[in-house]
Amino acid sequence: MSSSPVSQLLEDAHAEGVLSPTSLQALTTVDLGAQIQAGLGISVDDVQSSEVVLVTVMPDDSGSMASHARTVCEGHNLVLDALLASQQKDGVLFHTRYLNGFVLNPFRPLEDVVRMHDKNYDPDQGTPLYDQAVVLLGTVLAKAQEFTRNGVSARTVTLLITDGADAHSQRARAREVAALVEDLRRAENHIVAGMGIDDGSTDFRKVFRSMGIEDKWILTPGHNAQDIRKAFQVFSQSAVRVSQGAATFHPSALGGFGA
Repeated sequence: MSSSPVSQLLEDAHAEGVLSPTSLQALTTVDLGAQIQAGLGISVDDVQSSEVVLVTVMPDDSGSMASHARTVCEGHNLVLDALLASQQKDGVLFHTRYLNGFVLNPFRPLEDVVRMHDKNYDPDQGTPLYDQAVVLLGTVLAKAQEFTRNGVSARTVTLLITDGADAHSQRARAREVAALVEDLRRAENHIVAGMGIDDGSTDFRKVFRSMGIEDKWILTPGHNAQDIRKAFQVFSQSAVRVSQGAATFHPSALGGFGA
C-alpha cells in the first residue's frame, strides 16, 4: 500500500496499539485504500463537535434479498429517523455501504443522509461477506482514528446485515474479520453487531461468532417483514443509546441487544 492518507491512518492506529499486526495485514496486503477512502466522507474540520458517534449500516444486496428489499429500506430509514429524533443528533455521522461495496452514504451528518429506496437499492449480487466486512470495519477504524488524531473522541456502532453465509469473498476469511472486530472491541469504544435474516438453513450465530461478533450483539430475525422491522428497531435503540451515552459509554455496560 502506498503512503496514502488512508494507509497513514491505519499505520498510526497500528503504532498506537489500536490495530493488531494481523488486522493491519488484512487491510494492507491488498490495497483497500480507495475502497476505504470512498466511505470516509466529511472532513474532520467540518465537524463542530468535541465528540462524535459513527453509525454504520451494511445492507446485504445479494440476489436472495430481493424479497426483503422494501423491508430493508424501511429498516435502514427507521434507524436514521430514530437518530434524527435524538437530542445528540448533531454529533452523529452515518455511513451506508452495501454488501457488494456500493457506498450510498459516506460518513455524513444525519440531515444529509440519502435514504434507501427502490431506486438506489436493487439486490441482485453475491455475498462477499468477509471481504466487505474487512473494508467496512477498516473504514470505521480509519474514520475513528482520523477524529481521535484531531482531538475529537469517537464512538462507533456498526451493523452487518446478511441473509446468507459468505459465498463470494476472494481475499478475506472469517479470522481476518474476527481480528478486526477484536481490535475494535479492545479499544472499548466500538460496537460491532450482526443481523442474520433467516434463509432456512444458515446458522447465523455461528457465522457471526466466527467473525468475532459477540452473541449479545447478534440479531436473528425470521424471514417475515415484521421480524426484520423489529430487529432494525432493536438496533436503532442501541444506536440511540450509544449517541446519548458519552459520559458512560462502554460496550459492556450497554449489555447487548437483550438489555
